[in-house]
Amino acid sequence: MHRLRFAPSPTGYLHVGGARTALFNWLFVKHYGGQFLLRVEDTDRARSTEASTRAIFEGLEWLGLAWDEAVVHQGANLAQHRADAQRLLERGAAYRCFCTPDEIEARRREAEASGDAFKYDRRCDRLPADELARRVAAGMPFVVRFRVPDGETSWDDVVHGVITFPNKDIEDFVVLRSDGTPIYNMAVVSDDIAMRITLVMRGDDHISNTPKQIMLYEALGAALPRFAHLPMIHGVDGKKLSKRHGATAVGDYRHMGILPQAMLNFLALLGWSPGNDIEVMTVPQMIELFSTEGLSKKAAIFDPKKLEWMNGQHLSLLASEALAPLVTDALTNAGLATADQFTSKRAWLIALIDLLKVRSRTIDDIVRQAAPYLSAHVSYDPEAVAKQWKDRPTTVELLSSLRNTLAAIEPWEPPAMEEALRTQAEQRGVGAGKLFQPLRVALTGLTVSAGIFDVLALLGRDRALARIDDALNYLRS
Repeated sequence: MHRLRFAPSPTGYLHVGGARTALFNWLFVKHYGGQFLLRVEDTDRARSTEASTRAIFEGLEWLGLAWDEAVVHQGANLAQHRADAQRLLERGAAYRCFCTPDEIEARRREAEASGDAFKYDRRCDRLPADELARRVAAGMPFVVRFRVPDGETSWDDVVHGVITFPNKDIEDFVVLRSDGTPIYNMAVVSDDIAMRITLVMRGDDHISNTPKQIMLYEALGAALPRFAHLPMIHGVDGKKLSKRHGATAVGDYRHMGILPQAMLNFLALLGWSPGNDIEVMTVPQMIELFSTEGLSKKAAIFDPKKLEWMNGQHLSLLASEALAPLVTDALTNAGLATADQFTSKRAWLIALIDLLKVRSRTIDDIVRQAAPYLSAHVSYDPEAVAKQWKDRPTTVELLSSLRNTLAAIEPWEPPAMEEALRTQAEQRGVGAGKLFQPLRVALTGLTVSAGIFDVLALLGRDRALARIDDALNYLRS
């Protein structure tokens, strides 16, 4: 049975890299079978916050990455971590080190001054048994250090293949601090053993931790999990993704109008390829296509423009009925209407979404485009006025004539409108665009919108004629 875990530290929001790691763990168990577990690594009391823990949960829930068992809080497992460190001492795999931080630092500076790399010299491991007993009895503070064995440590990484570290390059590392709290590697291994984790899938910034963790597993007599180290995520400039590249927290993208399924699709392609140049996928398709063979060794590039494009694809795929709650919330938050108004005009709202989603990449785009359909009046874009209403007297005459034509149209439907307006263009001896563009500015305030007949149909006769009246008043003033 595969058991995988996502283990974030609650010292900030759920970041893009963490969300991608969670997704790959989740996709693995959904494709191959097994359980996806969540462990909050909250042992750093100073930096861990309740708000960050909540934000991580909310981010995972928004993405739909549900975990299968109760959340494990690492901070609650202190007794277990200490017991495992004690087992290492009893088995002779670790020893007590009484050197103070100041002494260690002095030796480090000494080594640097003579051009040597500092490595702990195991002096406390050579203490006679009676001296060791005396120091413990006297209550002298100590850390517990792991005794790194000779030889080398290697594993067959699911992503990178065989990785080997010479043990001589790893100093005897601390597993328990003098206050009895565990160092990261000790806590992680102790918890992974207790949670029966079979595959540790995480970012490749953890590769240097893996040999230490393998040594701890072996010293504790526990079965080794497999390891998979995912490539780092870089910005479009090729540098490690950070705040300078823009939003890195998943929640920020939620508030920008990105759909969770688009975010998942985008994240899935950061370090994994389904093959056959497939890019746009639903969540069930991602689960079906996922395989460890498709995981990449190369750094992935986070391109916000690609994310927006991906979101546009998913907006188009999604039924307007399914988008309606999201759009209603966004329009209500923007102050363009109330939720009650949409309840009474649901069919109209669905028609509006149908019209706008094909030209949108985000929910925010839909909101921006929806404004002219919901406001009592529109404001005119200065560039649109300068371009389409250059000659005011001619424009007044044209809009007045179009108003009269539209007022007489029966029924108020696109085919009848199109026939009437194209006939008028022919009578004037001009292309239809010469009529449509000035009219578009009168109706929406913009030079770009949905098709003019769709705009007229959605506005309805009374509001369309009122918009033309507003435009005529503006042009005459």
